Amino acid sequence: MRVVIDDNAGFCFGVVKAIGTAEEELSRDGLLYCLGDIVHNSAEVERLRARGLRVIDHAHLPALAGGKVLIRAHGEPPSTYRTAKQLGIKLVDATCPIVLALQQRIRKGYLEMSALNPAGQVVIFGKRGHAEVVGLCGQTDDSAIVVCAPDDLERIDYGRRIRLYSQTTQSREEYAQLVKNIEEGVKRHYGCLPEDHFVAYDTICSRVANRALQLEQFAKGMGVVLFVSGKGSSNGHYLYEYCSRVQPNTHLVADADELRPEWFEGVECVGITGATSTPRWLMEKVAERARAVC
Repeated sequence: MRVVIDDNAGFCFGVVKAIGTAEEELSRDGLLYCLGDIVHNSAEVERLRARGLRVIDHAHLPALAGGKVLIRAHGEPPSTYRTAKQLGIKLVDATCPIVLALQQRIRKGYLEMSALNPAGQVVIFGKRGHAEVVGLCGQTDDSAIVVCAPDDLERIDYGRRIRLYSQTTQSREEYAQLVKNIEEGVKRHYGCLPEDHFVAYDTICSRVANRALQLEQFAKGMGVVLFVSGKGSSNGHYLYEYCSRVQPNTHLVADADELRPEWFEGVECVGITGATSTPRWLMEKVAERARAVC
């Protein structure tokens, strides 16, 4: 039986940058605080914890006055920067450049919508409470409407102008459907689609969008696929579900210990792949266990 690791799987640029920044700081000081898990993968978080990275939340910031804190790739709202400045905390900003550009874009759109009479609306397609979405909402002074399910559309006032953005790791197919649903809502309200009333921006990371197509080609050639991802990864859940549609014999695992011998019965080729938050070393560990189990 062959075991093949997907060459296109693993950390995206933003995560690589954040982890590299953390490792540089840890090599210098041996201790660094990080606002939230640096990546949604418990195995990688534990590896960095062993090197001195300590995960904190916002409630811990007052106790770290004068210290140093890492902002992970997901980014943070403006309020975090203000708090850090007040406390004399040095921020090591590892926000993904793509997320940072989206934050700036949403801020600009928010200011434009706020200047209208009546004020327009900023709508964000994303997972409510997700770290990136929290940072994006902060650019609108937390006034953005976050939608992640059809029922959420009821919160939109179709009589006011709408600017739609997406969390960078969302499904392009689901976003396209959302755009159609909002357009239909505007048409029901006005009987037409007024010019410039509703504008949807393409803000999904191309790495995530292209990853789905790459994953499809990889999964088609496998008898079974082991999708390695942290349970809290938004990108991981999306890609796992996509992979399962292509290859129903796909199993989501967080670590090598979760493998089951019966998965490999009669299988000639096993594919190992993962999310943009999955480290290469973990996929190699799963591949090694798969060979041993078989």
